[in-house]
Amino acid sequence: MTSASASATATGSASGTGRTVAVFGAYGHTGRFVVAELLERGYVPLLSGRDADKLRALAATVPGAEIRPASVDDPAALDRALTGADAVINCAGPFALTAAPVIEAALRAGIPYVDVAAEIEANADTFAHFADRAREAGAVIVPAMAFYGGLGDLLATAAMGDWTTADEATIAYGLSSWHPTEGTRAAGTVSRDRRAGRRVRYTEGRLEYHDGGSTLLKWHFPDPMGTREVVGEFTMADVVTIPSHLAIPEVRTHMATEAARDLAAPDTPAPAAADEGRSDQTFLVDAVVRSGTAERRATASGRDIYAVTAPLAVEATHRILTGRTRATGVASAGEVFDAPDFLRALSPHISVELPAF
Repeated sequence: MTSASASATATGSASGTGRTVAVFGAYGHTGRFVVAELLERGYVPLLSGRDADKLRALAATVPGAEIRPASVDDPAALDRALTGADAVINCAGPFALTAAPVIEAALRAGIPYVDVAAEIEANADTFAHFADRAREAGAVIVPAMAFYGGLGDLLATAAMGDWTTADEATIAYGLSSWHPTEGTRAAGTVSRDRRAGRRVRYTEGRLEYHDGGSTLLKWHFPDPMGTREVVGEFTMADVVTIPSHLAIPEVRTHMATEAARDLAAPDTPAPAAADEGRSDQTFLVDAVVRSGTAERRATASGRDIYAVTAPLAVEATHRILTGRTRATGVASAGEVFDAPDFLRALSPHISVELPAF
C-alpha cells in the first residue's frame, strides 16, 4: 500500500483564480463548508438557496458575497442565480426535489453541475433522466460528489487498478458516530417514502427492493480500527455510482452499528463543532474489490463526514473547470476523474492508503 496522507499534489492546491461558483443551499450545514472551501481555493461563491433571510445572514459572514435567492419551482429565478457563474454546486436536499431543477438550470446556462446527494434514488434519477441530454450538450454533471457515493466510488476505482471487471465491491463505513443534520433526516424521510419502507441493494447487476431485515456482521477494518460490528447491506449511494462505470455485478455497503443506531434514534442531536466548524466524529472507509480469490483494498480516514464533503465537491469542480476530466455527460467521480490522483489531492483533509501496482 502507498500512503497519500502527507502531501497534496500540485493540482489539488491550485487556485480558482477568481472564478465564480454558485452554491445552491449555501446556508445549509454542508453548504457552509463548501462556501468556506471555495474561498480557501480562490473561488468567488455566489450564495443561492430558497431562504433569502438565511442567505443574508450567511453573507454577513462572507465579505463581499453576493446573494441570489431562488426556489426550485421558479426556473427564471434559478436562471438568474446562475447568471455569470462558471459552475454550480448543489448542496440543498432532499435532492429528489432539487437535483432535476438545478440540473436543468445548469444545462440552460451551459455550466457544469456537481451535487452532494447521498440519496440512492435521486442519483439514479440523475443518470436515467439526464445522461443523453448532457452527453449531447458536452456538459459535465457529477452527482453524489460527497462522502457517500463519491468517496467510495473513487476508492473502489483506485482499488480496481488494471482490472476491467470484478465479482464484488464492498464499502464498509467505520464511523465513530453519526449525528445527522436536518437535511440528512429530511432526505431519509423522502427516500423511505419512495421505497414504501423497503430495503434496497445492488445485486446481479441491478437495484433490487426487498422486505428483509438487516444483518449484523463482523468486518475486519485495517489497523488501528480492527474488527468491528457492522450492519450488513446498509445501502448507500455507492450502489449507484460504482456500477455506473465499473463492471461489478455485486456492490454492497456496510455501516458501523454505532453510527447506524445514532441515525435511527430520533433524539440524536445534530453535529456539534469541535474545531474549525468540524465535529469530533472520525471515519475510516474501507473499499474492497474481489475477483475470484484475489482482493484489492483502498481506504480513507479522517474527521467529519459533512466537512470532508466540501473538499470532495470543490476539488471536483476545480478539475472540471481546469479541464482535468475523462468523460462528459452524467458521470460519477471514479469515471470522470483520475481516481488515485484525486484521492491524493485531498490531503490534508483525509489520509488514504492505495494499492501499489
